[in-house]
Amino acid sequence: MADNAPEDYPIPVNLRLHRRSRVLEIDYPGGEAHKLDCEYLRISSPSAEVRGHGSGNEILQTGKRQVSITAIEPVGNYGVKLVFDDGHDTGIYSWAFLYDLCVNRERYWNRYMQLMEEAGASRDP
Repeated sequence: MADNAPEDYPIPVNLRLHRRSRVLEIDYPGGEAHKLDCEYLRISSPSAEVRGHGSGNEILQTGKRQVSITAIEPVGNYGVKLVFDDGHDTGIYSWAFLYDLCVNRERYWNRYMQLMEEAGASRDP
């Protein structure tokens, strides 16, 4: 997921966390907007805990259906750190990485679901 973040990407003008629905809404210049589930953001984390240490070493994230974001912390001018209620708080979501997750959501999510099925794993905790 998000292996090749776009080189030309917009910077969000607003991030809104909808705690009840567990959705992060991201507004971009010109009216472009995306909604990403907390689960999708968690299983897509750019951290070594999820990505492993190199291509082919990714660690399938299971049981994350109910995960929520508890904090969004700015990281310089280039991204945010998302803190999840399952204790995961490593990984910086650069603006390029986050935009890539937005525009490729369907493809990445379908791949995740395929991997879950192949592993016989569950999204439920």
